[in-house]
Amino acid sequence: MLIIADFRVPPEAKEQLLSFGKVLWLTQQQTAYETISSHPDIFFCPVGDQLIVASNLSETMIDKLEKRGIQYSAGQQAVGVRYPDTAGYNVVVTDKFLIGNINFTDKRILEVAGNRKIIHVTQGYTRCNLIPLKNDRFITSDKGIRKALLQYGQKVLFVSPAGIVLPGFPHGFIGGACGVWQDRLFFLGGLKNFPEGQKIRDFVSDMEIIELYDGPLFDAGGLLFIS
Repeated sequence: MLIIADFRVPPEAKEQLLSFGKVLWLTQQQTAYETISSHPDIFFCPVGDQLIVASNLSETMIDKLEKRGIQYSAGQQAVGVRYPDTAGYNVVVTDKFLIGNINFTDKRILEVAGNRKIIHVTQGYTRCNLIPLKNDRFITSDKGIRKALLQYGQKVLFVSPAGIVLPGFPHGFIGGACGVWQDRLFFLGGLKNFPEGQKIRDFVSDMEIIELYDGPLFDAGGLLFIS
């Protein structure tokens, strides 16, 4: 298993992640603004067993993917400096759905998604705000995303993003502070430090929660697990 993560995650979380698999640390890319310039959810989008990468992902990162034998496909659009040019790959694709702002979504992702149902939302940073779980469940920090998913009969937990750290901004978002691998839900931080941490525990009581360090939830553009 390979884990793609921002090289700027807290040191304690770095150490813990290395105990779960090989980690590819995403370094700062010169194409996006600094805060998100090494966030996986800005440059990568998993679609089933395929990995779509930004067309202007650095050659250094491409080389690292290839050396690790990771199969990937380049998207059609480049990640730009500012929103919405930073949102082309920030979508969530499950077995059933493609969830995102389709006005911004890279065309290659739409092609590979095939016959999945498209759920259009106004939030361009969908993956930042949404984590998909098994059994048609989701956790989101965006009320518009919650409303859209509820219309499709999904089970959705909304949590306020207040208290999630994102350097340079008042707060981060829940999707950027976690990642899912099989029956494990990983958090960059401790849920005891998050005001709605117990709500999350209750919602995912059938999953193992891994807290990677004892601090506030930290938005690092999510954790991407690749088998």
